[in-house]
Amino acid sequence: MSPTVAVLDYGSGNLHSATRALAAAGAQVLLTADASACLDADGLVVPGVGAFAACMEGLAAVDGPRIIRERLAAGRPVLGICVGHQVMFDRGVEHGVEASGVGVLPGTVERLHAERLPHMGWNVVDAADGSALFAGAESERFYFVHSYGVRADADVAWPEDARVTWVEHGGDRVVAAIELGALSATQFHPEKSGSAGARLLRNWIATLS
Repeated sequence: MSPTVAVLDYGSGNLHSATRALAAAGAQVLLTADASACLDADGLVVPGVGAFAACMEGLAAVDGPRIIRERLAAGRPVLGICVGHQVMFDRGVEHGVEASGVGVLPGTVERLHAERLPHMGWNVVDAADGSALFAGAESERFYFVHSYGVRADADVAWPEDARVTWVEHGGDRVVAAIELGALSATQFHPEKSGSAGARLLRNWIATLS
């Protein structure tokens, strides 16, 4: 039987493309804001586009931070995508507005230093050693579109068991993905990354039980 995946519906865009991609990768997918459904599913996906603070407001409106923290505390898998990745960090600073994140990852999401923004297009990533997400796709290209992220020069104290994948853009070295316990998160859009993104989603779905 295929694992169940809840896609958290909190008003952010790009929900349906993520839902279709997860279904194509082999999951039974439910698009929902219901807390019980999100807690009970084998996996939870938190997508997101737009501004950090606005996404956090939307998450708070459906009790998203509590749902995410409860799942992770119980060792239940969560996948964040794009701004859904960014909100997992301690805080975000965008257009002079500072907002608290879910806080399950250390670090601050801030504007990149690269001259050309947004960072838009296809990039090879520097996949973390032992990554489950990137198994078989370590040298593939993934689709990015963002102007904010967690930079390598921000001197974050990563947990010892964190697997951090990086991407280079315009002289900035930025977190492209992270795996920590039951949490996986990608700055890029796997649902827009063709066969490489489909492989990554299949890898994540294979970890669900």
